[in-house]
Amino acid sequence: MSINLEDYELLTIFVVSSIVILGASEIGRLLGRRAVGRGGGDVSTLEGAVLGLLALMIGFSFAIALSRFEARRDAVLNEANAIGTTALRARLLPAPYDAEALKSLRDYVQLRLDLTQRVASASDVKAAIGRSNEIQETLWRNAMALAAKDTGMVPTGLFIQSLNEMIDNQGKHLEATRGRVPNIVFVALYGVAVVAFTLAGYANGLLEERRVRLPVYVMAVLVSAVILLIQDLDRPTAGSIRVSQQPMIDTAASIAAYIK
Repeated sequence: MSINLEDYELLTIFVVSSIVILGASEIGRLLGRRAVGRGGGDVSTLEGAVLGLLALMIGFSFAIALSRFEARRDAVLNEANAIGTTALRARLLPAPYDAEALKSLRDYVQLRLDLTQRVASASDVKAAIGRSNEIQETLWRNAMALAAKDTGMVPTGLFIQSLNEMIDNQGKHLEATRGRVPNIVFVALYGVAVVAFTLAGYANGLLEERRVRLPVYVMAVLVSAVILLIQDLDRPTAGSIRVSQQPMIDTAASIAAYIK
């Protein structure tokens, strides 16, 4: 049975992972104390190797999550620009097509903004995509009807071109939103962290003199926090780190100003 970490709240993951990692270090320490005097000189080397592997995996995962975050940010900007350009060219259309197109674009942008105001479920996203497709279809039909009346109208051709770019950018935005760090990567990160801190505890327990546990505990919590940060960065709607929707807000304000 596979564990999908996206099914759990980030705070729950942080608390549970911290407890598990700290527990692993304590188990390793107990095993190390039992093994005192039996050798084990290679444990420190192995501990350092596993901690190095953990650091490498964290860095690699953070780079992936950050690139996905930047892709989502660029997708929002590109889609907002495409919608804004479509709205500007809609103003060149003859009445009543210009007013109808602007109202449809206003509703189109508002759909995007409504999804960012809450943690959207899969059904909410599906409904929003369906409504967006309906608006796109309405805009496209009206543009085709207008073009059929006069094939020589330059504004209509420009509007159709920008409308096509707007539709393409919706697909790119959706693809950027769906791009995530694979779940198996986070499972592997936590698995390696458990092994690393078990070895750290074991190495601690091998020492006959008493050592404080605080540094190991602090490091364990920090590792859990950094992995959690990567997961937060990788969740476009459910996490606390989100892409700014200011380009969409600005576009919505511009379209509202066009409508009289």
